[in-house]
Amino acid sequence: MNTGVDDGLWSAIGDPTRRRMIDLLAEGQGTATTFSARLPVTRQAVTKHLTVLDRAGLVRSTAAGRERRYHVDEAQLGRAVAQLQSVGALWDARLQRVKDIAEAIQRAKNAKK
Repeated sequence: MNTGVDDGLWSAIGDPTRRRMIDLLAEGQGTATTFSARLPVTRQAVTKHLTVLDRAGLVRSTAAGRERRYHVDEAQLGRAVAQLQSVGALWDARLQRVKDIAEAIQRAKNAKK
């Protein structure tokens, strides 16, 4: 089954701290220092999380003095949303098939009564 899902992208998004960082980045640009003030992790941990998000293409950075300013890559985030919608639709179809089977079994049981 090929759903076109980018496992590296979803691995990056899978971490709750990184999802919170994406939320913060959606509000605007920031540095590792500004994000560490708003998250329950150290600046070093924030930097590592930002590196993972950068490798997945979800954030981009620019030099700002001694630090780097990070911002969301909207195109890649849009790609992630599209993949999530695709996977959601696939699971909706699977669950509908399970429901149909369960209803058919129930109808068969009721017919035997």
